[in-house]
Amino acid sequence: MYRLSQDTAVISTVDFITPPVDDPYWFGQIAAANSLSDVYAMGGKPILALNLVMFPSKALDMGLLKDILRGGNDKVVEAGACMAGGHSVDDNEPKYGLAVTGLVHPDRVLTNAGARPGDALVLTKPLGTGVLFNAGRSRKLPYRDLEALLPAIAALNGPALEAARRYDVHACTDITGFGLLGHCLEMARGSATRIHVSYRSLPCHPHAADMYRRGETTGSNPANRKAVEGSWELRMKLSAHEEELLFDPQTSGGLLLAVPDSQAADLVRSLRTAGMPAAARIAEVQTAERAGVSVG
Repeated sequence: MYRLSQDTAVISTVDFITPPVDDPYWFGQIAAANSLSDVYAMGGKPILALNLVMFPSKALDMGLLKDILRGGNDKVVEAGACMAGGHSVDDNEPKYGLAVTGLVHPDRVLTNAGARPGDALVLTKPLGTGVLFNAGRSRKLPYRDLEALLPAIAALNGPALEAARRYDVHACTDITGFGLLGHCLEMARGSATRIHVSYRSLPCHPHAADMYRRGETTGSNPANRKAVEGSWELRMKLSAHEEELLFDPQTSGGLLLAVPDSQAADLVRSLRTAGMPAAARIAEVQTAERAGVSVG
């Protein structure tokens, strides 16, 4: 983040992903929403984006790349930002994302530190994209079932931030590749608190739990579990597949917002009214001698 003046700071972020789905247009939209989310998570407004493309031009039809870029551009335009070009390289596997520049008032920057004991945590999108994308690739999940979820996955986090700005947001992050527990632990450590997650309150995409029950998983689940080892505890009985949802890596996941508990219910209602029907109060922030996460 760079401070230009008393009224303006610049946020610069870079992110890209491999194809979560075979449809190139949806790939472009999801990747762009994923990249733009980093600016929203810091309280900013995207203003400029650059394409970052890795594409096997000798192995795949260039028409696929055109559709990927069209999806990304449409999502950038939806965000009210400008696509200003980009950079491409020839690679063995398609990858796509954005370098995004945004603006924010220096006094309104949000971080993943600052959550206070007594706060509630509100999540704006369901969990489970990691296992669902893998299940789509392995054909355990029919594409028609996955396709029905793509509009929610590709949805921008801008409306969630706009709704949250009417409340006293003490901390914010977006849930991405480290999974729910990984990002909760980052917030707990940054805030020197304990975060207690109410498992039964977690919103999940349809089919996600069932895919874990049927043996589907992701390559990131073991690493995400290892990253929080020794810093979390389970205070309830969960099956193995239920537990895996806590470590599911998200692509274009929702915002996790820390607000005073007295404001959480109103915030959830505002988010649902703004088009996020899965928004839910999922956790509380507690005083702790040692930062960590519990699930019960």
